[in-house]
Amino acid sequence: MSKLRELIMRMASFFSDVAAELRKSTWPTRPELLDSTLVVILSVIALAVFVGISDLVLMKFLELIL
Repeated sequence: MSKLRELIMRMASFFSDVAAELRKSTWPTRPELLDSTLVVILSVIALAVFVGISDLVLMKFLELIL
């Protein structure tokens, strides 16, 4: 029973520490969040285009070899 109580106390301490750290955090404003989201979306699109073009080029190259 002592181990169970110790486990519960450690879990309570952990969640208390998490709550304290979250109170210290600064959350982005709406414009900052929208700007960051736009950067991520554009980066993903650019990477997808790059991978797609690379795939086509390599596929044509392999067709020439084979």
